[in-house]
Amino acid sequence: MLSNIPTPLLGVWQERLGFTTATTTVIFAAYIAGLLLVLPFAGVLADRFGRREVLVPALVAALASCVLFMTARHVPELIAARVLTGLAVGALVSAGTAAVADVGGPARKRAASLAGSVAIGVGLATGPLLGGLVSQLWGPPTVTVFAIEILVLLSALAVVFTVIPSSAGTATEHRWLRIPSVPRANRTSLTSSLMAYMPGMTGTSLILALGPSLLTTLLHTSSRLIAGGIGCVMFGTSTGIQFAIRSVPVRRVLIQAGILTGAGMLAAVAAVRAQSLTLLIAAAVLAGAGQGMGQLGGFSLLNSAVPTGRLAEANAALSAGGYAFAGILPIATGYLSDAVDMTTSATVFAALTAVAAVAGSLMIRLPRRTWA
Repeated sequence: MLSNIPTPLLGVWQERLGFTTATTTVIFAAYIAGLLLVLPFAGVLADRFGRREVLVPALVAALASCVLFMTARHVPELIAARVLTGLAVGALVSAGTAAVADVGGPARKRAASLAGSVAIGVGLATGPLLGGLVSQLWGPPTVTVFAIEILVLLSALAVVFTVIPSSAGTATEHRWLRIPSVPRANRTSLTSSLMAYMPGMTGTSLILALGPSLLTTLLHTSSRLIAGGIGCVMFGTSTGIQFAIRSVPVRRVLIQAGILTGAGMLAAVAAVRAQSLTLLIAAAVLAGAGQGMGQLGGFSLLNSAVPTGRLAEANAALSAGGYAFAGILPIATGYLSDAVDMTTSATVFAALTAVAAVAGSLMIRLPRRTWA
């Protein structure tokens, strides 16, 4: 939730502090920078020392992030809060999804993959809606919502202490810091997962990062509720489609993920050029569907193929690849928007994402030696 709560509030901070569209995307992507900083060792530590030992400090970092958001008066404070959010989410995605797989056990791997992936989707969908709704209707727009989030995080901390056992872990690898990877036998599975997951995450990040600016510049509305609602619709679709496809073969899921992401990016181009809120919502729905399918397909493929002692690291490798491009393209779009215009920049980078998504689907269709 915390990763997306600030999205509808970016316009508030932009008006209050007077920064540019490029700075808006830098603040957004600072979250991804934090995530990429922690992924090289979060999964390794979770496999070696146990899931709880990583989840607890991650939740503490999230609590500190909320306090910074509530008190921020300058851009560096917002960036620091986003970096802390990324550190927390990176550790939680790596250790949390592995913890869910542990609880599910060997006989329920597909169900555990769905549960972990849907939990991420529900949080991503709830975050922008909560941020937009609370900031629009109740109290100081950048204070009340984070006070609510602190209560949610404290409840999560209680669950970790009562449900997730303290464990010495199962990994035999002793290095604490390395690029997340998978065993050699599972590299095809990771590559195929990334082909669908990377464009999906990039497409949703593009819409999230530029959503408030698009609404203000092209569609002439600054409603935080609309901005949060679009994010909620996008990730609500991501969550819902995962239930609909839970019995579909993983390879087919990954292929369809790229096609839907590509369609979403083309709809985003059409929305920008036609200045249409309806088309922007359609783009959010299609992008969310593509992201959800890529996420579930990727985690399912890894959970079914990777040994338990490397699973958290494998999840970290998938997340790192997906989020790397999800941070780079929105920033590039923001700077190009300041240099040229919003229509041109959004068109260029949405089109690039569409090409990458469709190319990934075509590559996945080629014969592979290893499929779940």
